[in-house]
Amino acid sequence: MVVKWLREHVSAAAVLTVFRLYLGYEWFMAGWHKVTGGFDATGFLKGALGKATGEHPAVQGWWASFIEHVALPNVGFFNFLVPWGEVLVGIALLLGVFTTFAALMGAVMNFAFMFSGTTSTNPQMVLLTFFILVAGANAGKFGIDRWVIPYLRRYVSEYQNKRKIASTS
Repeated sequence: MVVKWLREHVSAAAVLTVFRLYLGYEWFMAGWHKVTGGFDATGFLKGALGKATGEHPAVQGWWASFIEHVALPNVGFFNFLVPWGEVLVGIALLLGVFTTFAALMGAVMNFAFMFSGTTSTNPQMVLLTFFILVAGANAGKFGIDRWVIPYLRRYVSEYQNKRKIASTS
């Protein structure tokens, strides 16, 4: 019943628009501050590694291994990826374009931050993002997705029909 409401009703689309705009603003501002103020993830990553020890580590061993063997050696890539990922997720959510994909990428970043031992607003953002993901296209109804999603569905359908005709010829 709740899922049906989230996915189909205009009132849900209005509530989801508020969630989407809040999340978009938060992501955009977090990323923009990193882009314009300089960002170096080295300290954050080393701090996360420090939380991977002790009797009750905040960072699990498998994630610490990822940080140590992938993220830290490629910190320059992450110094680019994190701020611009945040900015792009923010813009997409603010505009309501590719809403579910942007929300999913935001959730991936939230989980990466939480895996690294931080809490902050990440759990709250994941919870709101969950509603957007469940709602699917309805979450972008009051955004650019209102036009983009039907266009993409039509394009994909036409492409599949052309492939079907070509394979039977």
